[in-house]
Amino acid sequence: MIRVAFASNDRRTVNLHFGGAESLVIYDIAPGQADLVGVGTFMKAEQIGETGRVGLTGTVHDKVLPKLDFVEGCAAVYAASIGTSSIRRLMAQGVQPIIVDNGHDILDLLNEVSLALVHGGLSWVERAKAKADAAAVANRLQEIPADRETHRLLTSVDELE
Repeated sequence: MIRVAFASNDRRTVNLHFGGAESLVIYDIAPGQADLVGVGTFMKAEQIGETGRVGLTGTVHDKVLPKLDFVEGCAAVYAASIGTSSIRRLMAQGVQPIIVDNGHDILDLLNEVSLALVHGGLSWVERAKAKADAAAVANRLQEIPADRETHRLLTSVDELE
């Protein structure tokens, strides 16, 4: 299972710029299934005068920081557009930025990811799947007590000789 975010104000289409998005939706996607797990709403970036705007990167009003926090743990973010600064920040966080046509249907994208989980074909999905599998193994190993007794067992009849 992987987690993916979409910049959308209607929960049906990808129709927002990531940095200026007023809302993001997050789905957990497994083969054949997608569950809506979160909807985040954010302050609208507003123009101030001819050259300024609320929400400048690196200021106390950085409009992207709350979005980066919200998509923490996601494998990817789909948006109608994403600025270069946000692309760098997402990638540094381990989130794959993906730009699609404005109005692209979220259900189509969910199906594409579901199929890629089963059959491959999208490199970012394969990386995310490998990362999720490694994390699951690490979590299972942490649950095993250090003082447990282990034995090497037979895996084939040929080993009896």
